Amino acid sequence: MHIPDLYSIFLKSTGVSTDTRTVSKGNLFFCLKGENFDGNTFAQKAIQQGASFVVVDDPEIANENLSFILVKNSLICLQELARYHREQFSIPLIGLTGSNGKTTTKELIFSVLSQRYNVLATKGNLNNHIGVPLSLLQIKSTTEIALIEMGANHLNEIAFLCQLAQPTIGYITNFGKAHLEGFGGIEGVIQGKSELYRFLAKKEGTVVVNSDDSKQLELTQAITSFSFGEQSPSDVKIQTLNSSDEKLRVEVEGKKIESHLTGSYNISNIQAAITFGIYFNCTIAEIKHGISSYVPSNSRSEWIKTKTNDLLLDAYNANPSSMRAALLAFAQQKQKGKAVILGDMLELGDYSAEEHQHIVDLLEENEFNPIVLVGPEFSKTKLKKKKLHRFKTTDEAFAFFEENPIHQQCILLKGSRGIALEKLLPLL
Repeated sequence: MHIPDLYSIFLKSTGVSTDTRTVSKGNLFFCLKGENFDGNTFAQKAIQQGASFVVVDDPEIANENLSFILVKNSLICLQELARYHREQFSIPLIGLTGSNGKTTTKELIFSVLSQRYNVLATKGNLNNHIGVPLSLLQIKSTTEIALIEMGANHLNEIAFLCQLAQPTIGYITNFGKAHLEGFGGIEGVIQGKSELYRFLAKKEGTVVVNSDDSKQLELTQAITSFSFGEQSPSDVKIQTLNSSDEKLRVEVEGKKIESHLTGSYNISNIQAAITFGIYFNCTIAEIKHGISSYVPSNSRSEWIKTKTNDLLLDAYNANPSSMRAALLAFAQQKQKGKAVILGDMLELGDYSAEEHQHIVDLLEENEFNPIVLVGPEFSKTKLKKKKLHRFKTTDEAFAFFEENPIHQQCILLKGSRGIALEKLLPLL
């Protein structure tokens, strides 16, 4: 079936689904394949759950039901449909990527722009080759601005996502030591993330740039830009009022803005959201309300007060850059009795041993107690001075805290999603 014909079916549907657990009545369902499953086997179940049509790429299954639509590759078909849908709209589309802070920045920008516009933004972490198409297909006739987060762990992935989303304006939060295994090192990270810049340069789009970041300035010299900064000349001047208190505060155009975020690494995320608000002609009052009303959640810089401790839960993701930034910011917190629980940083490949050791070295330079490290990579690190508690699994750490509870402490939990440090919350 040709994409325009499938698009006609999509327009009559109630939306797109790829999961029979969440499919709704009237959905257009796509059977995708994974490492351990074949979505074609769920085709009949999707119909039973209420899907109006099901896209399959298995000829044998296609003949089982008149509502099955046979294509060569269901994933490619989903991606092409999403691009075709995007092309029907001339609205601004913000492409957002970077090593650290993507989702927090996206949520802040969404909160600010939503004060004035009908904004469609990536939900959760749907920022890959499947999530971006699903996000694009949620654009409606009432959408005024689309905000699409783009993640990548290897070269050419951002370039591909740009071809689907066709961003008109973009922002790269930073270049950090994330997904080093896939990118082959920090230079690969810079090259891969900068694919967004190269796309926008070719399409004569605009980039929002942190003018205090020399690398970002260097890579955007030849592209139309709208900049923000504190130290360097820029279109938007934003002053940081504090960087170590629990709630970060900034000042722009003589107005003070307070957030619910903590940690100096979140300053640029706030500044970027303010800049997008100014770029899209939001008032300072709208921007202020957008920033102040955003409360972090989903294990991202999330403050949780329990019966016994204050927790800073930042365990959705971790890489050497974000881990170091989180620890340095946590060390500046005014609270007494600071403990850290860290989980392995994944997808570092040959750099893993070195980067985990760097973190342990940093820990030994700061006054944290206790220090608990979780995961096989941290278990291999060498200790110099301090006594650290190390466990290969979160379950082992759970057993430790059952026998050795922590009371009246301020605790940072930071680790990669795969380590699942949030399992420890009931004991903290």
